[in-house]
Amino acid sequence: MGSSPPFPKEQQLCTYFDREIDAGASAGAEDEKQQVDNLPGWPCVSLSDRASVEELLYRELYASDLETVAPRLWIMSTQSSANVEPLHQQRIKGREILITESPRLHLVWIHNRIFVKPIPKYLLSHRFWEQFLLCKPAARGSRHDLVQRAATGYLRSYRYLIQHESDFDIGKQVRLIPQNFEWPEFCRFIMNFSRVGDMDVSSRYHYGELRLSRLNLYAPFLFGKFNFQKPHWQYSDYFARFYGPMLFIFAVASTVLSSMQLEMAVEQVSVTQGVVLWSICRWTSTVILVGTTLIALGFWLLWVWLLCDEWVYALRCRAKKRREMLDHSSRPRDVPAV
Repeated sequence: MGSSPPFPKEQQLCTYFDREIDAGASAGAEDEKQQVDNLPGWPCVSLSDRASVEELLYRELYASDLETVAPRLWIMSTQSSANVEPLHQQRIKGREILITESPRLHLVWIHNRIFVKPIPKYLLSHRFWEQFLLCKPAARGSRHDLVQRAATGYLRSYRYLIQHESDFDIGKQVRLIPQNFEWPEFCRFIMNFSRVGDMDVSSRYHYGELRLSRLNLYAPFLFGKFNFQKPHWQYSDYFARFYGPMLFIFAVASTVLSSMQLEMAVEQVSVTQGVVLWSICRWTSTVILVGTTLIALGFWLLWVWLLCDEWVYALRCRAKKRREMLDHSSRPRDVPAV
């Protein structure tokens, strides 16, 4: 991306910070200048307090926990930043689009919900990028560099979320994007991020959507805590997820025990009391016992197969990603003519 914003100034969607320049060129502009002395959406954060602005940007854009474990996110997500369904496709899948202000929950989904962080107005301003995100050269891996690349990756994710005018309309309905521009303007703006590569974004945005159930499953190993994010806030909801497996285990156990009990009772029946009844009872109990065992074993094998299939897919994607990186690094670079 270099030292310039990822979009040209003529395609910016927020001119809020340009008003300060216009106001400074006219007489009696002190009141006008004061109007732009705060961050849009954050009236208590003064632009003159650079430390506060930088701290807010870090808190609002950088997901420190996901960035820390990003090298291992391949075990739970497709290794592609393009793994993001557009908003209309989210609706087709029956997912409710929920607003989150936490960068760690951006593009995280569970069941019929997906969390999306709205675009703040200040990231749509060319001048804001110049003043606060690209104002000074930052060493690779420094805090300023991490925030800059996180902001770039975050905006790039909207390149995939909003691909059609219908996505744009949905984004406006759920207030993911500001209301003061139309589809042609946004389309020209967001297309600039199609040229942004993974090297220009933070590690978390090398991936797209993340499944919350998997993040919670691996949370004790990756994050050192029981959950990445609680999906349930009531005890009734928490325990309800155990009802299905518990009832299934109880039904299987009851069926097996009943079949075994019937088998033992049949053995006590004398052959002279009824050969036909004895045969029917014995074979019925045997079939039920074997059938129930096979069904339970089949479900267990299906779960193992799905788990192994996901791991094989993840390993293949990782190997493919590494080959692409090696091919890219081995390509001869153009040598400038002397």
